[in-house]
Amino acid sequence: MIRPYRLEDKPVLLELLRLNIPRYFAPSEEQDFVEYLDQHLESYFVVEEDGQLIGAGGINYTPDGTEARISWDFLHPNWQRRGIGKKLILHRIAEIKKDPDIRAITVRTSQLAYTFYQKMGFELLKTEKDFWAEGFDLYEMKLVVQ
Repeated sequence: MIRPYRLEDKPVLLELLRLNIPRYFAPSEEQDFVEYLDQHLESYFVVEEDGQLIGAGGINYTPDGTEARISWDFLHPNWQRRGIGKKLILHRIAEIKKDPDIRAITVRTSQLAYTFYQKMGFELLKTEKDFWAEGFDLYEMKLVVQ
């Protein structure tokens, strides 16, 4: 089940993020995620399985309302590679497409996850070495919305 984030989800999401450190996130990114939840949250969703949170991912929008950004995606390691991430991204793309003014969706990810977004139709725009932290490169990607 995918549902909107609630404040009481925060401690569990922090634990889930920690389970993905250092494989997908640098240790320094934990504080960035806390700041995101506290100050930059727009639309954020969690994935529940049998009443347990197993993943999350968000959407943010540009000030002009023509572009959406996929943000802070992660799943519990035991639930990865089961199609849940795909369902979560498709859920958010469907939410984004409800707004007829949105022309594109971007995602800023790393070399560790960019192929997932590539399979979902996102095209690579640019890369930047060690952007997030040492060994975590930026892969900026875009999906044009019809």
